[in-house]
Amino acid sequence: MYAVIRTGGKQYRVEPGVTIRVEKLDKEIGTEFDLSEVLLIGGDKIHVGTPLVEKAKVTVVVTRQAKGPKVLIYKKKRRKGYEKLTGHRQLYTELFVAGISGPDGQHIKAEAKPVIVDPVKKAERLAKAENKPKKKKVAKKVAAAPKKKKVAKKATSKAGAKKKTKKKASKK
Repeated sequence: MYAVIRTGGKQYRVEPGVTIRVEKLDKEIGTEFDLSEVLLIGGDKIHVGTPLVEKAKVTVVVTRQAKGPKVLIYKKKRRKGYEKLTGHRQLYTELFVAGISGPDGQHIKAEAKPVIVDPVKKAERLAKAENKPKKKKVAKKVAAAPKKKKVAKKATSKAGAKKKTKKKASKK
């Protein structure tokens, strides 16, 4: 069974157990509520609303409140030296579809449970992980080979290495 719902000026096709991203809703994380703007319910029998299906609702759970990816806006006017670069991140709410109930009294629930992402709890968990001292891995020492003794080099005479130049007799 599936349903087509309307929220935030957009329409979404949902099934039980699916997670969708919708425009920002003012709900707390973990809140379960019903969406009553159901436009169509499909499955064995299709119910089309005029414009909404009466006595139909979709039960959802808020799993995340976050920002979307950054969209860059670049403005330029030619030959004027005007350039402007700005960015925007749209807020969104992630919803887990817990169940769909049709006008005939049908109720279909999701088999999986929602995975709720709470940024406060996640930050606390990461802070605890950083505070714990990390265990150092101790490597086993391998027996080193015996060192060879260094032998001093023999002193060489520097006199033999120098070349002697003869002075040329000058003509008068």
